[in-house]
Amino acid sequence: MPQARAKPEGFDIEPRNRRFDIEAVAATDWHGGSPVRTAIFNALSLMFPVGEQYFIDTVKRLRERVTDPVLLDEVAGFTAQEAIHSREHSRYNDAVCAARGLSVEKLEAPIRRRIRWAQKYRPPLEHLAMTVAYEHLTAILADAMFRNPATLDGAHPEMAALWHWHGLEETEHKAVAFDVYVAAGGTVAMRRRAMLIVTFNLTRDLIRNMSHLLRGRGLSPFRIWRETATFLFGRSGALKGIARPYRDFYRRSFHPWDHPGDLAIRYRRGEEDEPWFV
Repeated sequence: MPQARAKPEGFDIEPRNRRFDIEAVAATDWHGGSPVRTAIFNALSLMFPVGEQYFIDTVKRLRERVTDPVLLDEVAGFTAQEAIHSREHSRYNDAVCAARGLSVEKLEAPIRRRIRWAQKYRPPLEHLAMTVAYEHLTAILADAMFRNPATLDGAHPEMAALWHWHGLEETEHKAVAFDVYVAAGGTVAMRRRAMLIVTFNLTRDLIRNMSHLLRGRGLSPFRIWRETATFLFGRSGALKGIARPYRDFYRRSFHPWDHPGDLAIRYRRGEEDEPWFV
């Protein structure tokens, strides 16, 4: 297994207790008036509160195997950041579902059932491997968001600020679960298997949530698929550039800081025009 690697200098895990004024705007087609682009982000958000609590629980369950005091401090920062993310996305999801006449509980139910089954039948280290895989996916999605500015072109400024804040903090703590997994004796084979499962589950959950969010909007399936494919995979698509960091996860020697998240660092240091991170 690879050894823990140092974060970029001055890039510590910093929980920011942000509260976003999003209740009203989250109920609208906030991404440039496009119901499809808005639904992609909203569908992701609907996964986060349950998922982030699961991530916190899986890391805490094996924290006693960590002896490095620096990593223990990072676990505390990771936990604080994820808890605040869960709170803000819960507020966001409540507003979205209230506007669409949907139930947050029903939309979260398939993920909760999957977690309950896994907690009953699978060992703690396997849960942590799942968290490692999800954390890598969120980190490379965050990096793609910073690298492809068109991803949030036309978005309401407060919603863009929320997603930028979340992406920065995902970058800051992206190696924590991985380093705990290594300290706990996790294997490469289990890590690889977890990524295959997580990729399938995230894709399925995204499609299911989008279908609920767009039902009754009068959009043809062809339009939904065309706009989704263009937004995600087009010339300036939101997922441009993620193939290599995704594949790298399967390397035996992989470590999350192999990909330094340099654009997130620039945002943190104030080298961009929008001081949302201050």
